[in-house]
Amino acid sequence: MREARRIVVKVGSSSLTTATGGLDADRVDALVDVLAKSSGPGNKEVVLVSSGAIAAGLAPLGLARRPKDLARQQAAASVGQGLLVARYTASFARYGIRVGQVLLTGDDTSRRAHHRNASRTLDKLLAMGALPVVNENDTVATDEIRFGDNDRLAALVAHLVRADLLVLLSDVDGVYDGDPSRPGTSRITEVRGPADLAGVEIGSAGKAGVGTGGMVTKVEAARIAAAAGIPVVLTSAVHAADALSGEDTGTYFHPTGRRSADRLLWLQHASAPQGALTLDDGAVRAVVQGRKSLLPAGIAAVEGDFTAGDPVELRDAGGRAVARGLVNFDAREIPRLLGRSTRELARELGPAYEREVVHRDDLVVLEP
Repeated sequence: MREARRIVVKVGSSSLTTATGGLDADRVDALVDVLAKSSGPGNKEVVLVSSGAIAAGLAPLGLARRPKDLARQQAAASVGQGLLVARYTASFARYGIRVGQVLLTGDDTSRRAHHRNASRTLDKLLAMGALPVVNENDTVATDEIRFGDNDRLAALVAHLVRADLLVLLSDVDGVYDGDPSRPGTSRITEVRGPADLAGVEIGSAGKAGVGTGGMVTKVEAARIAAAAGIPVVLTSAVHAADALSGEDTGTYFHPTGRRSADRLLWLQHASAPQGALTLDDGAVRAVVQGRKSLLPAGIAAVEGDFTAGDPVELRDAGGRAVARGLVNFDAREIPRLLGRSTRELARELGPAYEREVVHRDDLVVLEP
C-alpha cells in the first residue's frame, strides 16, 4: 500500500455532514487536510469520490431527513451539489490545490464515447495537478440515487483511472465479525476471498439518515474492485491518514482477480438494462462458454423498448440472466431478425444487417 501512486478515496455522506444533514465544514476540512498532504507534485495522485450532495441540500430546503420520493431527492441534490463543491474548492484552496468536478452516471460510462471521454478527463485533470471530485449525477440519474451511496461508483472509478488502491471511508473502522457495538466482536483485518466473510453478518446501517450506503454496499464495492485487481482498504474517515500512508488500519481486501476491460466492468455493475433478449440453448452456449458474439439466429424473443447502443440483458430459455451487452439494433428491428442467419438478412435487407446483434467486445458474462 505504501507504494500506491494513484489512489481513489471514497467518503460517504455520514462522514461529511452534521446530525441535522448540513455540511460540517470542520469534517470536510479535516478530510481535505489529509488528502492535500498526501497529494501533489512528487507525491500520490488522489481522486476523491464524494457523496453528500443530497445531504447538503436537506437543510437549505427545510428537510429534516433524506426524502424517500425521487423528485425531492433530486431537488436536494441540485441544491447540495453546488454547496458541496464550493466547500471542497475553498478547503483545497488553502493548499493551492484546484479541484475539478466530475459528475458521472453508470449508463453514460458504459457507452464507448462517453466512457472514453470520462477516462480522458480524469487523466487530464490529474496530469494538470488538479484533484478530481467525482459524484454521481443524482439530479438526472434515477437508478444511481439508489446505487449505494457511491460505493460501487468508487470501485468503478478506481478501475477507470487504473488506481493502485481504493480507500473506502465510513463511520466504522472496518468489517467486524458481528455488530461492532456489541462486546466481544473483532475487526476482520484481511479478506483474501469470499470464504473469509462466510457466516459474517454484515449490517446495512444508515444512522444519520442522510446516505443510502451501509457496510453491505461497501463490502460489495470492495469485492468488485478486488476482483478487478485493485486492493481495497475499508476504514473510518478518522483513520484516512493511516490508510493513505500504508499503515495497518481497517480491513484490507486483497486483489482476487485481474483487470478487465474498463467498459465491461461498468457494463456489468453500473448499467441499467433497457430490455432483454431470450436466447436458444445453442446461443447460450456460444455466448457463455464460447465467448462468442450474439447472432440473430440464436435469438428466440425480445422485450423492452431500447435503441441501438443500449445495454440489454441476455437470458436463457428459463428467464435466467446469463450475460449483458450493448445491442446494435433498435428493439423494433429485432423481431424480423429472429432465428435468421446474417447472410440471409444481408441478401434481403442489405449489408447493414450482416452483423452481430451484440458483439463479443460489448458483452460481459454474468456470474451464475
